[in-house]
Amino acid sequence: MSTKTALTATTPLAAGFRQPAEWDRHEAVWLAWPSHQDLWGDALGKVRTAFTAFASAIADVDPATGRPRGERLEVLVPDAANEALASSALVGLGARLHRIPFGDIWLRDTAPVFLTGEGGARASVSFAFNGWGGKYVLPHDDGVSARIAEAAGLPAFRFPWVLEGGSVEVDGEGTCLTTRQCLLHPKRNPAMPQEAIEAGLKDALGVTTVLWLGDGLRNDHTDGHVDTLARFVAPGVAVCMRPSGASDQNTKALYAVDAALRSFRDARGRRLNVKSVPSPGIVTDDAGHAMPASYVNFYIANTTAVVPAYGVPNDEAARAGVAKLFPTRRVLSIPAKDLLGGGGAFHCITQQVPA
Repeated sequence: MSTKTALTATTPLAAGFRQPAEWDRHEAVWLAWPSHQDLWGDALGKVRTAFTAFASAIADVDPATGRPRGERLEVLVPDAANEALASSALVGLGARLHRIPFGDIWLRDTAPVFLTGEGGARASVSFAFNGWGGKYVLPHDDGVSARIAEAAGLPAFRFPWVLEGGSVEVDGEGTCLTTRQCLLHPKRNPAMPQEAIEAGLKDALGVTTVLWLGDGLRNDHTDGHVDTLARFVAPGVAVCMRPSGASDQNTKALYAVDAALRSFRDARGRRLNVKSVPSPGIVTDDAGHAMPASYVNFYIANTTAVVPAYGVPNDEAARAGVAKLFPTRRVLSIPAKDLLGGGGAFHCITQQVPA
């Protein structure tokens, strides 16, 4: 990464930048070490175990050379004690630790989005953050984006309106997929109608077409982030989930997502080729409450795609289904139910830097 950061007065779109597809090659990925006992309680140890397994999978150390062949890990730690813990847990993975305070580990939403431009140029773009519509306002989360942008040392754009990275999904060819439930939520940007938000997305992410889904999963802390509903997996190809049995609490929402995707045309004018994997079905927490479990909250790393598992029968079928979508990558399933107890899964804790 460059060590020089320059603020610019124009927009990413006007400057020729865009958010690339996640399957394009990454230089690094930003993560945050699970650190806060008051947030995770007795689950903190299990969450750290899941985090470490995930980090190991995407670093992908070559057993012959002992060197990572995946992507570099840029990991936030809030203090010296957690830095020592993270350093020990991630030994051999090539992780670089950054002493940056944060509220929680959901960097997909609190970190900047990284962009590419002409001639290999790169930049970051940051947005306002208000704790997912004021539901989970934690110290330092609203400053994480600026601090990471500074550490990344790339030209940095900044927008004053609220946007969480998990609420948008791009194909790298001009198409952005999002949901009305989240982006039109009255506690995000109440003064911005849909047309203004579309214009903002085009300016910030370098897209030309915005496609709108409706509602998200039941009990989703994020008010319907698209990265739990549908993902682009190749140009013109999207994946969603199909309901798992008559008792699936998300049956209506999942059928609606599938139907909407099949009706869309992307920025190149193509009808989307829609694939599906099974949903997890009913996944409940220790109190018996339905959790917003999703298999499409996978992360696409350079050599590996990681699919969350929830300890239910469809875990392997979902992994196998995702594996068919990424034939050049190894596709791993890693337990994520303890992580989901905090509100999200593996895609939610990442923010990639394009190569």
